[in-house]
Amino acid sequence: MPDSGYLALFLVGLLGGTHCVGMCGGIVGALSMGAPGSGRWSLHLAYNGGRIASYALAGTLAGALGAASLGFDGVAPVRLTLYLLANLMLIALGLYLLGATRALALTERAGQLLWQRLQPLTRRFLPARSVAQAFPLGLLWGWLPCGLVYSALATALTAGSPGRGAALMLAFGLGTLPNLLLAGIVLARLNEFVRRPVVRLLSGALVLGFGLYGLLGWFRLLALEGK
Repeated sequence: MPDSGYLALFLVGLLGGTHCVGMCGGIVGALSMGAPGSGRWSLHLAYNGGRIASYALAGTLAGALGAASLGFDGVAPVRLTLYLLANLMLIALGLYLLGATRALALTERAGQLLWQRLQPLTRRFLPARSVAQAFPLGLLWGWLPCGLVYSALATALTAGSPGRGAALMLAFGLGTLPNLLLAGIVLARLNEFVRRPVVRLLSGALVLGFGLYGLLGWFRLLALEGK
């Protein structure tokens, strides 16, 4: 995965903010009522820190899995398959930003089984009135079935190492941070900006371009392997 992947995933996290708020808005609202005044910021920071830590952990696992798969016999087919999957996911993410909101629906169904086991654990930390409750709540909520997250993880599979996989998911998580951290404070203005057609068009086209460029690279790799 080239370094442009970090920027692509950051943009996906940032411009997919309305999706993130839709998935986590209830928890964010509950945190806003969990502590008075400036104490709310500590709860939001702890929750989002836990959530992004889960993304980084998932990215570590995805990067390790992708790196381990290259140790199998017939490395070239595995590498080509992972590279193709990552760039198809970038294309899907670009289409999502351009308005094809159902482009990620299938990936969200894949995580329902895991979430059914994790969701009951979140009740132990609700209502979250302290950092000690908000952080583990974020750790658990980071595994909520989300097409944006799963598509980003597919990209992390091609990172080549656990560290790069974690870094890719960290870039994605940091992109999601402004929308969720500022939800209920300046969210209306931020949403107004990220939902402007020209912003979504340019960002979607950029991410889509990353995916298409990677797809062309895949065809070049395929041609080289065929020689």
